[in-house]
Amino acid sequence: MWLPTPIYERLPQFWLLLGLLFMTSGTYLGFDYTLSFFYFGLGFACCLWSLWVFSTRLRHRTGPTEQAAAESQAAEQTEPAEAEPAA
Repeated sequence: MWLPTPIYERLPQFWLLLGLLFMTSGTYLGFDYTLSFFYFGLGFACCLWSLWVFSTRLRHRTGPTEQAAAESQAAEQTEPAEAEPAA
């Protein structure tokens, strides 16, 4: 499924907000209510998922660019110098 870029980029923030809302509603209901533990746990899981998605994207985006920069520097150093034409 393809998502538009603005929505795709905001997914970690959405999961974090959803997690915070679940945790807040679990706390608001009080721990006497049986489902409040479920709300709080689900909120915590959403927050962890948000951090995992964000860190995975960050790791993926910084990895190839640094690798490409290192490869281009190595290619520049290994290129043979052009011979000057004989006069």
